[in-house]
Amino acid sequence: MYDRILLPTDGSEEATAVSDVAFDIAATHDGSVHVINVADTTRDSVTNVRGQIVDALVEEGERIVDAVEERARDRGVTVRTAVLQGAPSPTIVDYASASDIDLVVMPTRGRRGLERVLLGSVTERVISSAPVPVLVCNPGSEFAFAYPPERVLVPIDGSDAADRALSAGIDAATATGATLHLLTVAETASLGPDVRSASTTERLSEAAEETLEDARSRVEAAGIDSLVTAVQQGQPYREIRSYIDDEDIDQVVLGTGEESDFGRFLWGGVTSKLVRSSPIPVLMAPTRDG
Repeated sequence: MYDRILLPTDGSEEATAVSDVAFDIAATHDGSVHVINVADTTRDSVTNVRGQIVDALVEEGERIVDAVEERARDRGVTVRTAVLQGAPSPTIVDYASASDIDLVVMPTRGRRGLERVLLGSVTERVISSAPVPVLVCNPGSEFAFAYPPERVLVPIDGSDAADRALSAGIDAATATGATLHLLTVAETASLGPDVRSASTTERLSEAAEETLEDARSRVEAAGIDSLVTAVQQGQPYREIRSYIDDEDIDQVVLGTGEESDFGRFLWGGVTSKLVRSSPIPVLMAPTRDG
């Protein structure tokens, strides 16, 4: 499934930690890791040394990818390296397309990101335009990674983005033999006390059940036997995080897109919160076909 894995790196601690994730995936699928560094030549990064124009960022990039290559070879992982020039996000996406990459692995933030939220970062732009799934990791004291995963969670809400996430989740579960968990949340927490009636709550729960049933049919048609489904009521972010902890989930799959009528899971506050704070890897489904 993951024959060619792309690992963009800027040499930061976060990127270095995520490299182990890419190595584990490659080792499991007997794949290769493409390690790239993008020298951002859209910035004032070129220095003049002894009359020759030398791109200092390219030299630094070569040191960075060489260090990652050495670690990969110590793990017995096949690796290719490249230092590219240009704007980071489109350069990464173009490389993924041109090299038939199957998966991109990135941290939520890098050297310039520090404690910035994902929105507006290189990673977010790659997620929004990459033709393949992007596995986003938030390395930290609570981060845990197990591959192949045993339990994969796909929160669903009936939106196009959730539909893409379900497709990616089915592929991941098929490739790894993981149990697929489907969770939908009837978002009663957003209702004011004047409208939080029994009939309204029941309507939201019924809509959630219908969405879940449609997803269940797709999973069964894909031949996945190990399936767990759940409907919760409350605030989506809290319910998803609680489910991850309670069910010992190894990986969560999300999509990006417009908000749905009753879920608001996807690329708004809920998804960005999950990507920033998730203690496990988040697989972001592609927004377009490769």
